[in-house]
Amino acid sequence: MEQFLIDYAKKLHINLNDIKCKQLIQYYKLLIEWNEKINLTSITDYKDVVVKHFIDSLSIVNSMDMNGEYSLVDIGTGAGFPGIPLKIVFPMLDVVLVDSLDKRVKFLNVVIKELGLKNIKAVHARAEEFGHSKYRETFDICVTRAVANLAVVSEYCLPLVSVGGYFI
Repeated sequence: MEQFLIDYAKKLHINLNDIKCKQLIQYYKLLIEWNEKINLTSITDYKDVVVKHFIDSLSIVNSMDMNGEYSLVDIGTGAGFPGIPLKIVFPMLDVVLVDSLDKRVKFLNVVIKELGLKNIKAVHARAEEFGHSKYRETFDICVTRAVANLAVVSEYCLPLVSVGGYFI
């Protein structure tokens, strides 16, 4: 299990240590366990989850260096993609995961607790309202994945990015 994950991460020039590998695998196991109770993803095969969720989430490294102390918000995070893999691999990130469904936020809180992740929280909110909150223009990086078309996600995400920040 670990070697497949390690090999794919290397394709992005990411070297995973034992702790990060174990956290990603534990995350996968929680995802599969909870997916039986609530619909989190239709992709459940381990290799598919690694490639289509974990590696896709981490591909942000193709756009920018993630090794800084950045604040990051993940809008419409769903099962935690891309926010949780980014937090695991880049633990210096300060992460806020935003989702409109409370049952997914409960899952995310379990993942955060079980993996012992720090400086990360899950927030139950609608994206269109979250941009008008105290978080407006406060994040270095805003990420989103498979939420809506670019025009709509731009309206949701751009208000959250600080001057000089990034929307990816």
